[in-house]
Amino acid sequence: MARSFTRAEPDARRQSLIEAAATVLAERGAAGASVRTICATAGVSPGLLRHYFDGIDALIAETYRWVDARVAQALDEAVADSGLMPRARLVAYVNASFRSPIADPALLATWIAFWSLAKSNPAMQALHGEIYANYRAGLEPLLIGCGMPRREVRLAAIGLTALVDGLWLELCLAPDVFTAEEAGEIAERWISALLG
Repeated sequence: MARSFTRAEPDARRQSLIEAAATVLAERGAAGASVRTICATAGVSPGLLRHYFDGIDALIAETYRWVDARVAQALDEAVADSGLMPRARLVAYVNASFRSPIADPALLATWIAFWSLAKSNPAMQALHGEIYANYRAGLEPLLIGCGMPRREVRLAAIGLTALVDGLWLELCLAPDVFTAEEAGEIAERWISALLG
């Protein structure tokens, strides 16, 4: 009996490597993300990784971009669904981090792997800086829309980002300690104090 298979399109094979890298990073951390492990997870030969990427570092960087794009999409959708009131849009942007698909232990594990690589790899550190700058750039117009003076916006966005990261981290690590709603309430109190 002849074995049947379908050949994946090049973009699908490339995407399967990215998704496999995210899975491996979540399950094994940065130290366990080898070419062999990622390719086995993707169901492809190890040589295929070199066909699509300039090595494992390039694949992991592209995986970081892909994961970030998914997070950004969830944030954008939350803002779009929140209406036109500036404060509601800001609160929606912040609270989206405490709900699916962002508040996910697997996403946290992947993100921790990215953070660990950013400490030791200058290219990943630069990418991390770019990704966090984009997050803050999403917050800044929302803060301005709520009446915050432009001279205060940069530091407010940095502080709010740190608050959200801390709450998100704790929510993913210990979801039985507090709820997404409580995380949102904490963030909203901080926003209220910030905006006056």
